[in-house]
Amino acid sequence: MDDYAEAFRKNIKHYRRRQSVSQTELSIRCDCAIGTIGGIEAGKAKPSFDMILKIADALKVTPADLFICDVSKDKDELKRELKDQFDSMIQQL
Repeated sequence: MDDYAEAFRKNIKHYRRRQSVSQTELSIRCDCAIGTIGGIEAGKAKPSFDMILKIADALKVTPADLFICDVSKDKDELKRELKDQFDSMIQQL
């Protein structure tokens, strides 16, 4: 599975969970079969372009947001990582 497909499936799960939406609820919002979202999140199903648009709309994000890598990291986690990297660089000086 390529990086974008992996990011896509993880991001759907991330946004869905962040909004406390079940796979069943997202399926209803997207007007698709109940197992479709689970299949997409598991990497077993590949959504059509129209389905990508429906998922993005249902999750209130842009379609591009679904393909961004590492979206599951929150801002505080990213800040900690950057601070750790900065501290490590300072120690090396």
